[in-house]
Amino acid sequence: MADDVKISKRKAFLPVTEDLESYLDQYDRLYSLPATYADLRGFTESYPLDDKHGNATHWASVLYPQEVREHLYPRLTSIYSLLRTGDMQAVPHLFVERVDFCEFGNSRPFRVRVVNQYNDNYDHFYLKVSDASRVYGLELEHLLSPNRINYLAHGGTLVEEHIAGVPGDAFIRDHLDRPEVNRVRIAKEFVKFSERCFIRLLGDMRSYNYVIDITPDFEDVQYRVRAIDFDQQSYEGRRNIYLPQFFKENNAVVWLCGKLLNLPTMQQYQDEERSLIARRYLSEHQRLSALIECMKKNPREPQDKVIQLAKELGEHHHTSRFDNCDSMGAIVETNLEVALARHLI
Repeated sequence: MADDVKISKRKAFLPVTEDLESYLDQYDRLYSLPATYADLRGFTESYPLDDKHGNATHWASVLYPQEVREHLYPRLTSIYSLLRTGDMQAVPHLFVERVDFCEFGNSRPFRVRVVNQYNDNYDHFYLKVSDASRVYGLELEHLLSPNRINYLAHGGTLVEEHIAGVPGDAFIRDHLDRPEVNRVRIAKEFVKFSERCFIRLLGDMRSYNYVIDITPDFEDVQYRVRAIDFDQQSYEGRRNIYLPQFFKENNAVVWLCGKLLNLPTMQQYQDEERSLIARRYLSEHQRLSALIECMKKNPREPQDKVIQLAKELGEHHHTSRFDNCDSMGAIVETNLEVALARHLI
């Protein structure tokens, strides 16, 4: 196993710049929301939330005074309607059953459970502190991955849909050793996922920061690994932060890849993924270029990390093309061009 990498400090927030806000407005992500992250901070009580097996989680359910709840909850259902339909008009048969809060992680999210009173079906969405790194990560996921991302932004608030799937840590713990699991396909998808992360420089993909999307197929089951945490989009200076195989939480899957896939097969899967990313890169080039220009103009990003990452990626790719990169946006742009070069001809 490779040496474990650690992120020792809580990530500093990067402000959403005017350029990035204009970008969000242009591409229909910016809305005036009836409730904000700050509004949800007004809870007066909380109690720990266990999972369905009675195990402790990082979440706590929060309670609001009745007069606050009467005003806040209808606004939250309006936000849910806007996120799902593009219409602010709240659907009358939807109601907020519960609001949860998580102190763990950079974004300190609130999770809102919305229930259909006709059939008790429920869905979740999240309100988080707005952060430029996270916005960059959401947009790059939407543009370059096989997954569409639905989110809204407003001032200091991000609203995100729930990404369905089995949390990676739970999958490794509870599912990976089951006889019905196709472990070759799991290994294949982890290789592809790792390639996607490294090419667009999404970091900190420990097992609890991604989910396994499981889809029954006509002969077997298909798997897809999906990131759910985008706080570490091109922020840290160490190359290995962007390689999921270097996190000890992923050791079981990394071991599986080494056991079940030989080097030519891994290279085949990496090449397949690069080809798909290159097609998305070309089809979304105008929007991607606009995003990268925003990324190049964030004055608050730590320059020591920019210098370190440019150096380490130059050594990794055996090129001097990173030598003049003076921002994380420039590094992402160059990494895409270098990694996808053969497919962009």
